[in-house]
Amino acid sequence: MDAYCVKCKEKREMKDAKEVTMEGKGGKTRNAMTGVCPVCGTKMFRIMGAKKD
Repeated sequence: MDAYCVKCKEKREMKDAKEVTMEGKGGKTRNAMTGVCPVCGTKMFRIMGAKKD
């Protein structure tokens, strides 16, 4: 999974990527991926599309 690293200012492949769930507007849930930048070690976060019911 690719995500943008704000420290390196580049898109990179996330290391140790995990899928998490977060609350969106109106009480809906949204999927997101969180991981670590393999170069600098900064936490990376990518919001995915909303869950379809």
